[in-house]
Amino acid sequence: MTIHLGVVMDPIESINPKKDTTLAMLIAAQKRDWELYIIEQQTIFIADNEVFAHRRQVRVSDDESEWFTDLGGDTVPLTDHDLVLFRKDPPFDMEYVYTTYLLELAAEKGLTVVNNPGSIRDCNEKLFALQFPNCCPPHVVSRDLNILRAFHDKRGDVIYKPLDGMGGASIFRVQPGDKNLGVIIETLTDHGNRQIMAQQYIPEIAAGDTRILLINGEPVPYGLARIPAENENRGNLAAGGEGVGRELNDRDRFICAEVGPTLVKKGLYFVGIDVIGDYLTEINVTCPTCVRELDRTFGLDIAGDYLSFLEKRFLT
Repeated sequence: MTIHLGVVMDPIESINPKKDTTLAMLIAAQKRDWELYIIEQQTIFIADNEVFAHRRQVRVSDDESEWFTDLGGDTVPLTDHDLVLFRKDPPFDMEYVYTTYLLELAAEKGLTVVNNPGSIRDCNEKLFALQFPNCCPPHVVSRDLNILRAFHDKRGDVIYKPLDGMGGASIFRVQPGDKNLGVIIETLTDHGNRQIMAQQYIPEIAAGDTRILLINGEPVPYGLARIPAENENRGNLAAGGEGVGRELNDRDRFICAEVGPTLVKKGLYFVGIDVIGDYLTEINVTCPTCVRELDRTFGLDIAGDYLSFLEKRFLT
């Protein structure tokens, strides 16, 4: 039986084929002779109690100049697919939220959607990490300017960041005596109208902010340490960081063991956690990346391993 795979993602024309994790998943699925269908967020709709989407059938190639071929499109009920991967990049705005509701409705009719759209909606990537306090650095989440100032007074060297950011955008380090503290807090909170996070600065960021991938709650044995560029505090690759592979250590494995069972319970089967030094800083549930970098460095097939899990769990 041919498996019909739908993938909700950004336009395939816009991806970076050298680095794109979703493309790695598509390539792995094609090797299994699955039929591949690309679905863009704006094409999903509900009518007469049925969730539909316009889809484009594609063939893919591990070719940085010509990575896909469009085989034509149609509009079908989402339940025509055997499996749908929800791989839409942030921003996590209201359109993203509405998409999770529509995918949930399709799931209630028997469609398998991974990661679970309701859990993606509920698990903010920064706040979700706080469910594991023995893994996290000292922190506060507030929109109260006095509380955010007091945290800096106590901790001295602090990272301030929005709760809905990605790729290192709008992350500020405020060291002792920095006279920009007030304007940074006012800007990020929109003068006290928006919650933000403050975290103790972790000096080990100099050795990298490590992305660790988990499949069904179990970690890939290597992570990608994203080392900040010179004169940068952020390790994000989108902010110019350099990715260096490393084997997981005991603390990494402890954090994964703490987090993993909750991920499985919530139907979050492919997740990327971020670890700096001994601390968990974020849990990425929307569209985790770094598969291709780790595959190249260590000779892995992470996307293939993920699809093998999905095949065994949902398709047999």
